[in-house]
Amino acid sequence: MRYLQIALGSCVLACLAACSTPSVVAPQSDVTRALFTADGPPKITLFTVQATRDGSGAHSALMVSGTHRALFDPAGTFRHPRAPERNDVLYGITDDVKAVYIDYHARQTYDIRIQELEVSPAVAALALAEIESYGPVPQAFCGRSVSTILSRLPGFEDIRTSFFPNRISREFGNRSGVATRVVTDDDADDNHGVLIVAAGAP
Repeated sequence: MRYLQIALGSCVLACLAACSTPSVVAPQSDVTRALFTADGPPKITLFTVQATRDGSGAHSALMVSGTHRALFDPAGTFRHPRAPERNDVLYGITDDVKAVYIDYHARQTYDIRIQELEVSPAVAALALAEIESYGPVPQAFCGRSVSTILSRLPGFEDIRTSFFPNRISREFGNRSGVATRVVTDDDADDNHGVLIVAAGAP
């Protein structure tokens, strides 16, 4: 049993090795200036980064579009000069910044699965509160943090807490109305005309 636990733990760490970065806390004034509200209905978007080699899940992130749009990128490595970050939550997620985020993850070795679901304003408000209060996420806990937050939302209670991004994606996709697309390196735009500061993968 001990060997099984060690093997499973190693698998989790290998699967989610991409989820590592120091905590960043931008000044609240920067966050306030960057706040962006998207057109259209409130939405929750689940991003799942998958290795092209074998389809294994490498990273989970959650974008919430409500009174403002914010991206919970737990222990992620994405940086953008127009998207101030506080404890793994990035603000100022305009359509251009979102496109850069997708492009950053879609590369020769990784695809990014994007699942969107319209939600009520109340659920979006609760989701924003959850991601903003969760706090910085340690290495290899991206899936666990995303699944924990989802499981606290009305209509998502069946999502089990998990370290595995693909499992979270499957359970998220069980909801009626989820729109899913996969972006590959061939689909992504290599030039968005903005500075990207990023390190590591994905």
